[in-house]
Amino acid sequence: MKKEDCYLLGKITRRHGLAGNVILKLDTDQPELYKKLDSIFVEINGLLVPFFIEKSSWSKLDALNIAFKNSSEALVDQSLGKSVYLPLTSLPVLTGKQFYYHEIIGYEIFDEQDNSCGIIRSVNDQTAQNYFVTNLDGKEVVIPLIKDWILEVNREERFIKMQIPEGLIDVFLVPSKKDE
Repeated sequence: MKKEDCYLLGKITRRHGLAGNVILKLDTDQPELYKKLDSIFVEINGLLVPFFIEKSSWSKLDALNIAFKNSSEALVDQSLGKSVYLPLTSLPVLTGKQFYYHEIIGYEIFDEQDNSCGIIRSVNDQTAQNYFVTNLDGKEVVIPLIKDWILEVNREERFIKMQIPEGLIDVFLVPSKKDE
């Protein structure tokens, strides 16, 4: 399994108890979708290694207590502090205006008047306000990811139409004038 064919599910943060269990901290808005995992891929030395799950239970709202099949101290030690991945094929298909961040990389953003606001290079979800980072005319443009602003997601033609406030794009493209 290649990393580019997977998505980050979370991280194994610590041991739990004496039976060789670990805590998997999930990085998702919908942790309930991951209650019944059969296997996960743990990144060890740059490779994705399959780990098979014997049983799991909730530790907290966003953390699973996991027991691996054929678990050993060495296996548990190898997994601690490591990122956990699942295949992209395991994600449910989204429709309408819903999308996964990884799927829209390369999409073009248009405003209501069909003016281009750039090609999406990345989505920053590490701040309180998530935002698109686009490239327009060789300049970086930042567009807040606000669900109410999204009017259409066209997967066939790879674009997103948004209601963008007047002047937002100009902040990044028009040179500022010094006050006199």
